[in-house]
Amino acid sequence: MSEHSPSPTPGRAIYGFVLYLGAFVGLGLFLIWAYVPDEWLHAVGLNYWPQKYWAVAAPTYLCMTIVFLVVFYVAYNFMLTPPLDSIHTITDEYAKPVTKRKLPVGSVPPIGDLSIEEVNTALYTGHLPES
Repeated sequence: MSEHSPSPTPGRAIYGFVLYLGAFVGLGLFLIWAYVPDEWLHAVGLNYWPQKYWAVAAPTYLCMTIVFLVVFYVAYNFMLTPPLDSIHTITDEYAKPVTKRKLPVGSVPPIGDLSIEEVNTALYTGHLPES
């Protein structure tokens, strides 16, 4: 089985090209529908088009839906955030303390959660605590 890769395989290239062409055809149909008078469209036999109102309303609704989703996403995250006086803003059940062991000079310390004392020392005194 081959590895997944973002490079264009033949199948992916065909789907991408068809999507590219479909987007331009759709844009062309939308522009014809929005700008060509109804009498001209009826003259060539194109009688079943939506009202011109939707040429303005549909993109407006789409844009406002995107704005609403962004605002809703931010508001939802604010609702999920615990209040500042909650113990859950300091630590949780997944916290792993940093193990204090002798490290070589200049090495990167292991990954772990800092205690609230170390955070306050770094924030309010301006220097990191000694390990």
